[in-house]
Amino acid sequence: MNPSFTIPKFRLPEIIARIGTRLPQWPHALTLVAGLNAALKMKLLPETELALLEDKLFRVRINDTGGEASYTYRNGLFRPVFRPDREPDLAFAANLSAYLQLLARQEDPDTLFFNRELEITGDTELGLIVKNMLDAVEWPSLPQLPLLSR
Repeated sequence: MNPSFTIPKFRLPEIIARIGTRLPQWPHALTLVAGLNAALKMKLLPETELALLEDKLFRVRINDTGGEASYTYRNGLFRPVFRPDREPDLAFAANLSAYLQLLARQEDPDTLFFNRELEITGDTELGLIVKNMLDAVEWPSLPQLPLLSR
């Protein structure tokens, strides 16, 4: 990522979430699970911790888009859960900008949590395991693309 680029804190208009909650949520779960499984295949996630996620139910909610994804980890793969039959063991909720800042490593989960921009509910110990797993990920660096100039 270009170090001079900063993802600003923003909140999408409320109408986006109102529309988003009425749309099918399964594409969000499939996309998230595909990304997590790609990270597994690339060996980006610490394998020693994965056994601790077995059969746990997770939910990620993007407040200002109305999107939500539930998933579990079972038999070595992340799997979507389209109709959860119980409350998640661990749930995250934030606006899109907070998730983008996390992915870009512009902000850490602790800062977002204490600034009330990231809500984490459920099993505290499981939350720490997931946080430590994410902190341990070494994202592959992408080549810098030259800016087009005229």
